[in-house]
Amino acid sequence: MTEDSRTQATPLLRVTDVVKEFRTGPRTVFTAVKGVSFSVGRRETLGIVGESGSGKSTTARIAARLTDPTSGSIEFDGADVTSKKGADLRAFRGGVQVVFQDPYSSLNPRHTVEQVISAPLRYQGRKVPGGYRRLVKEAMDRVGLNPDHSGRYPAQFSGGQAQRIGIARALVVEPQLVICDEAVSALDVSVQAQVLDLLRDLQRERNFSYIFIAHDLAVVRQIAHRVAVMRSGEIVEQGARDAIFDAPQHPYTQALLEAVPRVNPEWETARRS
Repeated sequence: MTEDSRTQATPLLRVTDVVKEFRTGPRTVFTAVKGVSFSVGRRETLGIVGESGSGKSTTARIAARLTDPTSGSIEFDGADVTSKKGADLRAFRGGVQVVFQDPYSSLNPRHTVEQVISAPLRYQGRKVPGGYRRLVKEAMDRVGLNPDHSGRYPAQFSGGQAQRIGIARALVVEPQLVICDEAVSALDVSVQAQVLDLLRDLQRERNFSYIFIAHDLAVVRQIAHRVAVMRSGEIVEQGARDAIFDAPQHPYTQALLEAVPRVNPEWETARRS
């Protein structure tokens, strides 16, 4: 049995037939997610792609139990966490962290960077000998931030730096799964490459798994092991990265890939043939 087959036989996360409805009026309901099912293996990165409004972020929030599903189930590390509350939900969130698309909206502007990054440790009630400062500084250094700036406030950082603060906050508790919702979209190309390298290095070092949501297909191809393509709240195609990118089966996936600018379209067409 290969490592890939072992990973899928006992996934870290399994989402089954998840539906999410939002009431938009007294008699109207909008279904944002329609019977979505997928799994994430241990040490695996699942990329989720699709147009804006396809349900990617809602699906991610359900997987992290930040939003409750209308129906369906969520299993994490072999346990059903669909309805967990209180201390059980808090324990689950220690294993799953989220890096949000807009860093400023997810960072408390009144807290210093040290307070922001250490927040998950305090939420989990984890005791660290000597306090949290050492772990915070190590996390900042690991994501390319100056540890001496831990006393500054989020507004004193650029958008790219603020996103790194969000990544450091997610990683400081060493979760088993990190959900990255457009986590690199605010970064310029060179910094984006550095952060992607960082995520890969962390995965190798600490056996993290990722759900990586991005509108940039090139980014997803760099980091994902498997890819799920969403459209109008449904997963229309999913599979191994190379299979999705080199031989897409669904017309929507084909259209997404055709829309990606290419330096030499003739060469790309010949390569695929």
